[in-house]
Amino acid sequence: MRPDERLPSHKQPPGPPAEPVRLTEAGRVDALLPPEIARKAEEIGAAKTRLDAVTLFALAVLGGAFIGLGGMFATSVLAGVSGPSGPVRALGGLVFALGLVLVVVGGAELFTGNNLMVMAWASGKVRLAEMLRAWGIVYCGNLVGAVGTALLVVLAGQPMLAGGAAAEAAVRIAAAKTALPVGQAFFLGILCNVLVCLAVWLSYGARGTADKILAILLPVSAFVTAGFEHSVANMYFIPLAMMLRELAPATLLEDPAVAAAAAQIGFAGFLRNLAAVTAGNIVGGGGLVGAVYWFVYLRRSR
Repeated sequence: MRPDERLPSHKQPPGPPAEPVRLTEAGRVDALLPPEIARKAEEIGAAKTRLDAVTLFALAVLGGAFIGLGGMFATSVLAGVSGPSGPVRALGGLVFALGLVLVVVGGAELFTGNNLMVMAWASGKVRLAEMLRAWGIVYCGNLVGAVGTALLVVLAGQPMLAGGAAAEAAVRIAAAKTALPVGQAFFLGILCNVLVCLAVWLSYGARGTADKILAILLPVSAFVTAGFEHSVANMYFIPLAMMLRELAPATLLEDPAVAAAAAQIGFAGFLRNLAAVTAGNIVGGGGLVGAVYWFVYLRRSR
C-alpha cells in the first residue's frame, strides 16, 4: 500500500487520526502571511550582518548602480517635460522602480531596504554594532555604485541625446533636491523609506519573480510621484548634475533657467541634502516599518 493511501474506516488501527500532510514553505504557492514575513525579515536581516565585508561592499556597489540605472531610465522618460504632471510623474516613478526590482530580484544590497535590519536587532539576533557595521559598509558601497554609474552615463553621452533634454531634466531634479530646507528633506526622507521598506516587505511575502516585481512597482511609483526623497537615488542624481555642469557641452547651459539651476548645485548642498534624507530614511524604514512590525508580530517571541 502506498504511504498516501488510507485503510477503510473499519480497518483503521486504533489511535488518533493521522495528521494531514502539510506542505513545506518551499512547496506552498500562496504568499506568506504578515507574521511569516516578519520572521523572514528578521532572519534575512541577521544573515546580512554575517556577510564578510568584501562581499557586502560588492553587493552594495551593485545596489547603488542599480538605483542609478533606474534614475537614468526615469530622466530619459521625463526628458523634455517641463513641470511634469501627475500622470507623467507616475510614469517616471514606474520606470524608476527598475532600480529596486534589480536589487531585490537580481540580488544586491541597498541601505534603505536594509533599515529593516532593525527587526533582527530588536529581537536580539544581532548586536547594534553588527547592524551599524552592515549599514556603514552598504551605505559606502551604494555611494560608490551610484556615483560610478553617474560617471559612466555622462561619459557615454546618454544625457545629451534628444538635444540634451535628459541632461536638462537631471539638472532640474538635482537643483530641486539641493534647494530643499533640511527639515523638509528629513520628513520627505521619512515618507520615502516607509514606502521603500514596505515594497521590500511585500516582496518577502512573494512566491515568484512576477509577484516580487508587482509588489515593488506601486510603492516605488508612489514615492517618486509624491516627490519623496531617497538617499541612494540622490547619490546618483546630484553627482550626475554636478558632472554634467563640468563635462557636458556648453550648449547645455544656453537656456538661462538650466544655467541658473546648475549654478545652485554644489558639494555642500549635496552633503546637506544627503545627511537630512539619510536620517529621514532611517526613521521611516527602521522606525515606522521595521520597529512597528517587530512590535506587532515578534515582540512576544523574544
